Amino acid sequence: LSIILGCCPERGGPLNICNECTDEERMDGGSHPLMKNLSWGGEDANELRFPWVVTLLATVLITTIVVDILGNLLVIISVFRNKKLRKAGNAFVVSLAVADLVVAIYPYPLVLTAIFHDGWSLGYIHCQISGFLMGLSVIGSIFNITGIAINRYCYICHSLKYDKLFSNKNTICYVILVWVLTILAIVPNWFVESLQYDPRVYSCTFAQSVSSFYTITVVVVHFILPISIVTYCYLRIWILVIQVRRRVKPDNRPKIKPHDFRNFLTMFVVFVLFAVCWAPLNFIGLAVAVNPSLGLAIPEWLFTASYFMAYFNSCLNAVVYGVLNHNFRKEYRRIVLAIFRLPC
Repeated sequence: LSIILGCCPERGGPLNICNECTDEERMDGGSHPLMKNLSWGGEDANELRFPWVVTLLATVLITTIVVDILGNLLVIISVFRNKKLRKAGNAFVVSLAVADLVVAIYPYPLVLTAIFHDGWSLGYIHCQISGFLMGLSVIGSIFNITGIAINRYCYICHSLKYDKLFSNKNTICYVILVWVLTILAIVPNWFVESLQYDPRVYSCTFAQSVSSFYTITVVVVHFILPISIVTYCYLRIWILVIQVRRRVKPDNRPKIKPHDFRNFLTMFVVFVLFAVCWAPLNFIGLAVAVNPSLGLAIPEWLFTASYFMAYFNSCLNAVVYGVLNHNFRKEYRRIVLAIFRLPC
């Protein structure tokens, strides 16, 4: 794994002399001490990459940015326009859409710039901001997905207590809490200096090689724990759904309306897609943290693919809502027609 040095290798000279970088050298992607993150194996990842691979990565990212911005704007506008969508649970949906929008507006365009320039040319400050916002987005996403799962669990499995637990005031407090926890979770990255440029993925992102203990903590707290909570909530809902559908005689078990089940199914698909898209990257980081020698054994294409698969997830939620939720689909159509009917 990479060793992060605070010197400018371009200057040359004896190994025991650490020459200070000029501003121009700091603007070069690999010159800043926190942006010098070489690929596993010690060779420059970009020099070994086929042109078609770079084109593919750029195409995936451009598609992600366009669908992410358009789709999540549609989600936010739909919730505010449609009374049927202005429910307490959809506050987390709007919050999740905001988390997805964050990366499409700033970090992803910077990654795209790095792809076109074959390296980071935007300086240290943009690198840190980009890495911070990426972390904010992914942690905010998983925490909001957790909030959605808890909301659906309370609504379906504890319907008598739902209105009290998720009143409008309480729901706003929950959403604020989600973002406070998200910020608290990402701030330590600045203290351990883990936000670095990685040429394999053209991104300023969390460097898994900084600290094995910190990487394990991040994966457990930011991924495995929330995924476990969401899995428990949805498993309980599925058990209740199966019990209700198989019962012969009426009893005191709550009834699940068809539209409630469809709403649950929509959120369940959102969760599954998030887990599938982010699991490879998190488990690679966990494996390398537990056994650093695995870093040399993991193919670079697998590492890169896991990153861009995770990036791609930010544009999927709005599509899922449109496909599986009638109210969202209907409101999407209304918004698009209203836009095209506007005078030039």
